[in-house]
Amino acid sequence: MADPDSLGFEHMGLDPRLLQAVTDLGWSRPTLIQEKAIPLALEGKDLLARARTGSGKTAAYAIPMLQLLLHRKATGAVLEQAVRGLVLVPTKELARQAQTMIQQLARYCARDVRVANVSAAEDSASQRAVLMEKPDVVVGTPSRVLSHLQQQNLQLRDSLELLVVDEADLLFSFGFEDEIKSLLCHLPRIYQAFLMSATFNEDVQALKELVLHNPVTLKLQESQLPGPEQLQQFQVVCEAEEDKFLLLYALLKLSLVRGKCLLFVNTLERSYRLRLFLEQFGIPSCVLNGELPLRSRCHIISQFNQGFYDCVIATDTQVLGAPAKAKHRGRGPRGDKASDQEAGVARGIDFHHVSAVLNFDLPPTPEAYVHRAGRTARANNPGIVLTFVRPAEQSHLGKIEELLSGAGEAPVLLPYQFRMEEIEGFRYRCRDAMHSVTKQAIREARLKEIKEELLHSEKLKTYFEDNPRDLQLLRHDLPLHPAVVKPHLGHVPDYLVPPALRGFVRPSKKRKKLSSSCRKAKKMKSQNPLRSFKHRGKKSRPPATPS
Repeated sequence: MADPDSLGFEHMGLDPRLLQAVTDLGWSRPTLIQEKAIPLALEGKDLLARARTGSGKTAAYAIPMLQLLLHRKATGAVLEQAVRGLVLVPTKELARQAQTMIQQLARYCARDVRVANVSAAEDSASQRAVLMEKPDVVVGTPSRVLSHLQQQNLQLRDSLELLVVDEADLLFSFGFEDEIKSLLCHLPRIYQAFLMSATFNEDVQALKELVLHNPVTLKLQESQLPGPEQLQQFQVVCEAEEDKFLLLYALLKLSLVRGKCLLFVNTLERSYRLRLFLEQFGIPSCVLNGELPLRSRCHIISQFNQGFYDCVIATDTQVLGAPAKAKHRGRGPRGDKASDQEAGVARGIDFHHVSAVLNFDLPPTPEAYVHRAGRTARANNPGIVLTFVRPAEQSHLGKIEELLSGAGEAPVLLPYQFRMEEIEGFRYRCRDAMHSVTKQAIREARLKEIKEELLHSEKLKTYFEDNPRDLQLLRHDLPLHPAVVKPHLGHVPDYLVPPALRGFVRPSKKRKKLSSSCRKAKKMKSQNPLRSFKHRGKKSRPPATPS
């Protein structure tokens, strides 16, 4: 959050075109990290900056980078077109996000500053053509940048002036240690560098020694997550695994959690199980994980941000689970294979307007909790984090609490006031849904997703044109039925809703939007008095307000 007494963008000596872009983005004042970092960067200093996720770190390095490039071009200090800025990020999603932010800030000077993203391995040929034109700024993961350097598609030794390492605390855990060390051999001896991170761990200290020269350290005095006035954090103890599914059903179906939400689980198998479970009740959701191609992941994030989905089920085992150094790359906990190790969900991706983060599975580390919780309550928006805890996980929860509050301080994770006995009537419905979500159903759901990716793959388009029979066989293969959806489970009977919660239940969209002809047909079709009994004499009741 910006300090009301902070130095505004207009007083930083920025190019008028950058100021206009900042205004278009609706930024009235800089955030704390922007206020501290931008003036120092413009002075030519190396920076090691720690600021929490969602605090504006991308703009904190992008604005001075663009300002310095524009200034050098305006003064004639740049004699020939070359790559002057390099931004390294741990994931492809973050690369695309950083590219988008830099382009938004450079919208009024796009002719003077060009940005290229080289993170996607499948676009190597087109990237080679773009790099031949020598863009001003290159964004990418260490492995892709190193690959282009080794193929001599990219030359940095005589031109690079600015190096940015974003989300620095994740790069080594992604197994990029060797790539970074090799990449640094291709850089000039003198350049300005920024290391941006949400935490200062041993990996960041190692990177500091490799990259920075007499840096200014910005360890901003702010908590890792927003305060309770903006972010409410709760925990709820679930005695059995079944209780977690029952509680989730109640939270979503009775509208106790409203708006967009992210559901975090620890394995891919769990993500598909949860999606199929919610599907039984007519709750649309999608799965986001490292198995999906980059284009599909970005498409899912875009659809979520545009409101097509209200619920995304995400996994972060490849990012924040057991230590994943280079020798461990390729597998997460419990043998989950990740086809794309340069994919990250819990950290850095800018999901828009997330109202709630639900930790269906307890995060594997306290740091993972912080990164998950950082997906909500971004900028000045409010948010809620609710963590489901089994009794055996209480000690691990204590470590998370210790990281958030420190020893001897008041607890941050407050008990979620909810009585499970009030939703006991829904238990048989949840059991019915869980019985439909078999291992075979989960397997077929994943196969169906793979089949859809094959049919819509741009990479395979030419192959299918040359081999139309293979495409025909794929399209007419045996249909996959991940799980049989029982339509009656999508409706919440009034008699099952606890009296205290009835005001929270949303009306059924199908019943609300029925046309007059459909209503007549439905009335004629069902004359059973037991079915219509509950609708007789029903009085409207004012909506309840949460206590």
